[in-house]
Amino acid sequence: MLVRLIYASRSNTPINNELIRQILDAAHLHNSQQGITGVLCYSDDVFVQALEGGRAEVNALYQNICRDSRHREITLLSYQEIDQREFASWSMAQAPIDKKNAALLLRHSSSPVLDPFRLSGSTTSRLLSELGNSGGLRSRN
Repeated sequence: MLVRLIYASRSNTPINNELIRQILDAAHLHNSQQGITGVLCYSDDVFVQALEGGRAEVNALYQNICRDSRHREITLLSYQEIDQREFASWSMAQAPIDKKNAALLLRHSSSPVLDPFRLSGSTTSRLLSELGNSGGLRSRN
């Protein structure tokens, strides 16, 4: 059974290229072994991540994330059974929210600043999906 889990968190350290590289390196190694795909979206001090895969594997990864000292205010936004993956091509894509993606963000939010804590899970899911459809995802820095 496939599931999609979407959560938001705040970073305990400044989000910079090195932090993103560390997270993506670990994700690429672990996720491909566990059959997990997804996307990591970030801006300022906020992360939004979608994880897709088998229920046991996604749940185990989310539990590890909840114990990761790089995060605080971890908030589950959406958890659902799915028929197919939205991010099947990505062991972990990245989507920085920057000026290029601000217009897309405004389509789903009242602000050009990423604040998933104020969005519904379904709205966040649509935002991530549109990022993928618009070419806003990339593999690594």
